[in-house]
Amino acid sequence: MSAKLNRPKTESSLGRILRNTAWLLGGKGFGAVCSIAYLAILTRTLGLKDFGHFSLIFGTAQAIIALTGFQTWRVVVRYGSTHVHEKEWGRFGRLAMLCGGLDAIGAVLGTVVAAVAIFGFGHMLELNQAYVNVAFWFCCASLWALVSAPTGVVRALNRFDAAVYVEAVVPTGRLLAALLIWFTGPSVARFLFAWALIDLIEAALYWIVARRLCPEALRLSNFGKMRAALKENEGITHFFLVSYFGSSIDALMKNGPLLIVGGWVSTRAAGLYRLASQLSQAMSKLSTLLTRSVYAEVAHVTASSEAAELRKLVAQTSKIAGGAALLVVILAVVAGKYLLQLIGGDDFEQGASILVPLAIGASFDLASVSFEPVLHSTGRANLSLFARVVALVAMGIALVFLIGHGSTGVAWAVAIGGACSYLFMGALAMRTLHRIEREEQAAKGPARDLA
Repeated sequence: MSAKLNRPKTESSLGRILRNTAWLLGGKGFGAVCSIAYLAILTRTLGLKDFGHFSLIFGTAQAIIALTGFQTWRVVVRYGSTHVHEKEWGRFGRLAMLCGGLDAIGAVLGTVVAAVAIFGFGHMLELNQAYVNVAFWFCCASLWALVSAPTGVVRALNRFDAAVYVEAVVPTGRLLAALLIWFTGPSVARFLFAWALIDLIEAALYWIVARRLCPEALRLSNFGKMRAALKENEGITHFFLVSYFGSSIDALMKNGPLLIVGGWVSTRAAGLYRLASQLSQAMSKLSTLLTRSVYAEVAHVTASSEAAELRKLVAQTSKIAGGAALLVVILAVVAGKYLLQLIGGDDFEQGASILVPLAIGASFDLASVSFEPVLHSTGRANLSLFARVVALVAMGIALVFLIGHGSTGVAWAVAIGGACSYLFMGALAMRTLHRIEREEQAAKGPARDLA
């Protein structure tokens, strides 16, 4: 049985990106409706303070995942795209199994970190003692539900249509669970238990789908062949480490500010910040979807096409993403206050001052959607890490000066960090594209002379 690919030869790179994004957007559009509904149930049934507790526990889990989750899907796509292009299924399987093992190692390390963070420092976040054990087990479940490797397999095979059906389980399950909990008695613990269970179900389904799509690769016989996988994928260790640190910095920039608000301001402020953050992320969801599509397509184009094709693809996607980013900011300014009030009620209306800067920060992420994939696919992942470090430092400096303004100040620090990431990573990506084109032209010159 051969791997089930979804890559029509007559379709352009931009066409594949738009088709894959359309598949994801269709699924996420449904998911967005569900998420707004269950978020409204959460905020209105728990109230501002308990929603703040829920947000801090959820944010802590995401921060721990950022530190110990290795985001191996990037490794699978970066190196697996070449194996898929050449139909080297044995090598693809050994790579996927190596990354699956790394996911498990990350979950074990994360469990230890969760124990130290929750039981040792939970008081710093003003975490209610009644939620300490619940918070620990929720973190553990979230860590083991982070199945990055099979996600990478599905994306490397260009089967975003299959991913849509799997990922629809989470918003559907959460909405049904929220309705059930609403009628049977809402509590922070019940919502966390439901969220954790649904995430674990999605993780199991992702492995099943990946196995069905590529059975000749995902075999137990390929598990444990770490040395072979490392030898077959030159530079994988360096790429993995750079990708890990880059993803960790990015995730900490997104989840760290929530914990800062909870520890520095108050639990109620954390609830406000969380809802505003959720809404800004929902507005810029296209950035996440484009990243998944662009990352996979850029890896394929790098493996099989010339530099001019890659540069054209980056220019096209950047224009689309830039237009969408502008719409996100306009929507936040014009309708942000009303959306917050509609979802959370009158208590959350004051979050509008937080939403606007967070939307601006999210718009920079959206506009820069093609930059990091270019650096990763061309073997310059260390440059993307440098850009993220600069953004983190910029956000940290801004926090020092703006923390006195509370949650709003933290949100503007996030926007400043996003702007620095956009400027630096964009400049590095453009420089990389120019260099690749010059090298390619120089290589063609001697070939013509010999002819």
